[in-house]
Amino acid sequence: MMERIRDLFRGEAAGGIVLGLAGLAALLVSNSPLSGAYEAFVNLPGEIRIGADWLVLSKPLVVWVNELWMALFFFLVGLEIKAEVLEGQLASVRQALVPAGAALGGMLVPALIYTLINLGNPPALHGWAIPTATDIAFSLGVLQLMGTRVPLSLKVFLTAVAVIDDLGAIVVIAVFYGHQLSPIMLWAAALGTAVLASINRLGVVKVLPYALVGAVVWLFMLKSGIHATLAGVVAALAVPMRRPDGSSPVHEAEHLLKPWVTFLILPGFAFVNAGVSLAGVGVSTLFGSVPLGIVLGLVVGKAVGVFGGAQLVMRLTGASLPAGSSRAQFLAVCVLCGIGFTMSLFIGSLAFETLDADYHRQLRIGVLLGSLLSATLGVYLMLRASRQP
Repeated sequence: MMERIRDLFRGEAAGGIVLGLAGLAALLVSNSPLSGAYEAFVNLPGEIRIGADWLVLSKPLVVWVNELWMALFFFLVGLEIKAEVLEGQLASVRQALVPAGAALGGMLVPALIYTLINLGNPPALHGWAIPTATDIAFSLGVLQLMGTRVPLSLKVFLTAVAVIDDLGAIVVIAVFYGHQLSPIMLWAAALGTAVLASINRLGVVKVLPYALVGAVVWLFMLKSGIHATLAGVVAALAVPMRRPDGSSPVHEAEHLLKPWVTFLILPGFAFVNAGVSLAGVGVSTLFGSVPLGIVLGLVVGKAVGVFGGAQLVMRLTGASLPAGSSRAQFLAVCVLCGIGFTMSLFIGSLAFETLDADYHRQLRIGVLLGSLLSATLGVYLMLRASRQP
């Protein structure tokens, strides 16, 4: 029994399980007599101070998690993007075209659906990007739970779509969800980025210097108005892919960081962000423009956009479905791309940062329901497709 448990936690499924349990725990605690303690915990104040008033960062726990912990997550995302572009599934244009078209469609269609539903609600329109995200850990975890029913090529396809989707999310965050910009801090962040490029050019092959300079860039970005998590991507992209002896700093850093991100950072993010009181939630709440836009964007928009984008590229290039997969199985994976969860919650927290608590409540309800429906429907379609000859 213990060996089977160890095998489970070695696999990709474990990340999705832990992530789901963290979100469920937040939902249960926030709707129990412990809800007050939960609110006190997520708003626990924390402060970094250097000197009397030279540098003071005072924020609640939820902001520290969203700003600092998620920078480590984006550092891992940056490493994965670099590895895929240089040596992985995105290394050639032909390899990258189908998942790239799928990811682009999977961002455009959900954004369009959400926007159309919220045209009469101007404040909510700022959240157009919420349903464009795919949670790579959760979606891959769900897919991995179905074992050999799913061809390996479909798992590779979903990974490539999610990586490109994350890259799109990075661009969206940088362009649309920055704060009022500070030119001085922007220049300081640019200087830090130049230092990262310089130590790469000098042939530094240890990851620690990149992480330390990246931490400084994070601080400058935090003060500049650009979302600080982007510093993780900037630092990761500077890490050299190979050493002269052929070993890979990128893969070593991925191997070291992934367990921490999978079993601590992402579940921690889910726990402090997924708690939402369901008191007074009824049908009218679920059919509000924000939850409805998110749910339809994730469940319908993602499936239509990913499937349609991939089919269009296949038709134009003559490419075929991933090896060994049927059209029904491919559709099931496209539906699973609608599991937004942590990434959708993260983008939503930026989009609704200046709005009142009711918008955040609607955000969480929409993301949790949309992700759950996408996961359930995707699993059902995959199991049904796998029984067909």
